[in-house]
Amino acid sequence: MSSPSSAIPVWRQLAKPAVIVGALGYFVDIYDLILFSIVRTASLKSLGYDGPELVSHGILLLNLQMIGMLIGGLIWGVWGDRRGRVQILFGSILLYSIANLANGMVHSIESYAFWRFIAGVGLAGELGGSITLVSEVLSKELRGYGTTIVATVGVFGAVVGGLVADLVDWRIAYFIGGGLGLALLALRVSVAESGMFVQLKKASSASRGNFLALFTDARRFLKYLRCILIGVPSWFVVGVLVTFSPEFARALNISGPVKASYAVLFVYLGLTIGDLMSGLISQRLRSRKKVVLGFLVATFLLTCVYFQASGGSPALFYTIVCLLGIGIGYWAIFVTIAAEQFGTNIRATVATSVPNFVRGAVVPITLGFQYFKEHLGILPGGFVVGVLCIGIALLALWGMEETFGKDLDYEEPI
Repeated sequence: MSSPSSAIPVWRQLAKPAVIVGALGYFVDIYDLILFSIVRTASLKSLGYDGPELVSHGILLLNLQMIGMLIGGLIWGVWGDRRGRVQILFGSILLYSIANLANGMVHSIESYAFWRFIAGVGLAGELGGSITLVSEVLSKELRGYGTTIVATVGVFGAVVGGLVADLVDWRIAYFIGGGLGLALLALRVSVAESGMFVQLKKASSASRGNFLALFTDARRFLKYLRCILIGVPSWFVVGVLVTFSPEFARALNISGPVKASYAVLFVYLGLTIGDLMSGLISQRLRSRKKVVLGFLVATFLLTCVYFQASGGSPALFYTIVCLLGIGIGYWAIFVTIAAEQFGTNIRATVATSVPNFVRGAVVPITLGFQYFKEHLGILPGGFVVGVLCIGIALLALWGMEETFGKDLDYEEPI
């Protein structure tokens, strides 16, 4: 006998406020996250800086944003497990929307640095909160589609951010991001809280949002660590291969100039395609692990192609970067896996902190790249770091639980 929901078209079951508003919120989130990288030079020159200061101040602002995201990932995750998933969505978008508007009005490096840090704190909560809520409000058969929609629409925000930044002044680009975020707050009024969380809050005295509990049990810690490590290759590609694409292009004797801003645009275009593909393939194969394995192997092969593109054209180089974006386009699956690995009382903490720890991994990744670059050269050094990142991710995936179709209505014993 079929369930009542089986007669409802899939698109109707997916067209819930949590999915729609979560996707739009993540779109604005990624728009702002990538916008700074694109307008960094123009904004700092407008503030009166030039030469080496463009690099030093740019690194300072980026690092403060990253520190904000690491701190915010913990704050929003714990808050979401204690007070509710919807509160993450309201609080995070309000904070980074205000920060966006403020970024458009800065006139000193000190104020710019402060508001990039605040933006980082706000940006940290959007993805984990949306994925947690969508995972809990949709059936176990459909939640993979829901999280795919959130990630695919969201990642496309980077592409739009790149286009907007090319068309308008950097201050206007920030104002647009802030305005879009505040407009979304009105839509979020229609988003209902997760029934699983409401039931847990009413009927259970279980500890909720206990971040330290992830480190008090060896099995739980190892599971949490695996969730982080399978996402590391994505930030090797973005943080090394794309960020330093002009330097790699010169070492590979690419026949024309390569711009990092264009490389960012193309890698996120690939990510948009990859997230959609990985989500749909996961639903078809009824497996998360098989899809992540396939995309990790593809990322390794494409990394090899990247380092063999000697003498190619800029168009070929950007094509390879776009394909690498597709290869690391298992971001939706990666965050969904994190949400599915843990019980309702700690799910938001995990789903919100994991992607931000992966983003934070760009620090040891770039330090490792710097070390091997000095000892081996830029091309061998970059390749060694890539092999290490992908190898660690494969090892972490090997011992991971398959969570496709898993019932999420349970508590983590803490």
